[in-house]
Amino acid sequence: MAINFEDLEVWKECRELRLRLSEIVKTFPNDEKYRLTDQVIRASRSVTANIAEGHGRFHFQENIQYCRHARGSLTEILDHLICAKDENYISEIQLNQLRLNIDKCVRLLNGYLNYLQKQKLNTTK
Repeated sequence: MAINFEDLEVWKECRELRLRLSEIVKTFPNDEKYRLTDQVIRASRSVTANIAEGHGRFHFQENIQYCRHARGSLTEILDHLICAKDENYISEIQLNQLRLNIDKCVRLLNGYLNYLQKQKLNTTK
């Protein structure tokens, strides 16, 4: 297991997504500052924060639960981006590229969850 959450590939990839989203929402209209922009920022920060907090927990089950919250936030981000596309704040091409980034994060997170599940089973034997 990684010594620090910053060593986790899933955290690194989700951090890149967060940074990318932070740049994209700067192009949203000012009247979305406390609506869609804020929601995207909060959800993207929630992903990396939950991975980090779960990593700091003592029990595998707690880590798993925090990672599940992170996965939910990734899905929330996608919904917000679909809204952004519907409002013409981002293009279809941008949405599709971001969808690929989110899918990669979800795949990495699912792999990490599988690893944690196996570790949990190994410690209960």
